[in-house]
Amino acid sequence: MSLVLLNRRAGGGKAAALEAPLRQRLADERRQASFAAPATLAEAQALIEAWPSGSRVVLVGGDGTLHRLLPALLARGHELALIPAGSGDDTARALGLRGLPLAVALSHALDAPSSPMDLGEVRTAHERRPFISSLAAGFDAAVAQRALHGPAALTGLPRYLWATLRELAALRQHRLHIDVDGSRWYEGPALFASTLNTPSYGSGMPAVPGARTTDGRLDLLLAARFGRLGVLGMLPRLLAGRHLGHAQVATASFTTLRIVSDTPLPLAADGEALQAATEVEVEVLPGVLRVVGR
Repeated sequence: MSLVLLNRRAGGGKAAALEAPLRQRLADERRQASFAAPATLAEAQALIEAWPSGSRVVLVGGDGTLHRLLPALLARGHELALIPAGSGDDTARALGLRGLPLAVALSHALDAPSSPMDLGEVRTAHERRPFISSLAAGFDAAVAQRALHGPAALTGLPRYLWATLRELAALRQHRLHIDVDGSRWYEGPALFASTLNTPSYGSGMPAVPGARTTDGRLDLLLAARFGRLGVLGMLPRLLAGRHLGHAQVATASFTTLRIVSDTPLPLAADGEALQAATEVEVEVLPGVLRVVGR
């Protein structure tokens, strides 16, 4: 039997409105699925861990919900299906699930076949954890952390833009030493050096349009030396997906990555804040999670 889990707090609390229609739809269709809307993600994790291994778990939430519950899904060997209800939903974008009517999204999540999807894993002196969409490192991680505490009236891309403008006032560069697949790739000042599994992050910003979740690799996006005016000039290009031609922007496809920073580097995985670190290792986990996409 499938387990349908709703995170009421996803999307700034807007996901709570989906509880009644989801319960009604499951009842009307007499689905062999169990529905739960736990009060906390800790309770949701406990349900996933207690569910029979290899089951299908339908998560109703966003990238933050996915990130927090990912270890439990992997530990139990569950399949993941997703009904997007978050602020960013970059994983849902990559899977082609954005914009589906609720009834269609639920039927697809319960009935469509799954296929293997790559994940990333980040390791620092403080922690080791998987991520599904992105690992931000540097300025964009600081933006993601600021966005978590942004105005309730702002969601999605407007919230990230608000956080970006606020973070500009405290703009910091980091001197980075970056090794890609064991070889030195970059050394010098950088605004950020972030890893993408999905083509977009930050609520739809097309950071690495060529990134794929099934190619056995991750993609590094480096923004090297930028001042405040440079960041302001880069934002429209990033939103339009035209930033990759900039002289201070570079990408690299990899299986392993090591970043050493002269100062603690802000980090955020799938938009969720991690503890800053001076040494960061990232590795692709090829095809370790079965996911329902389109």
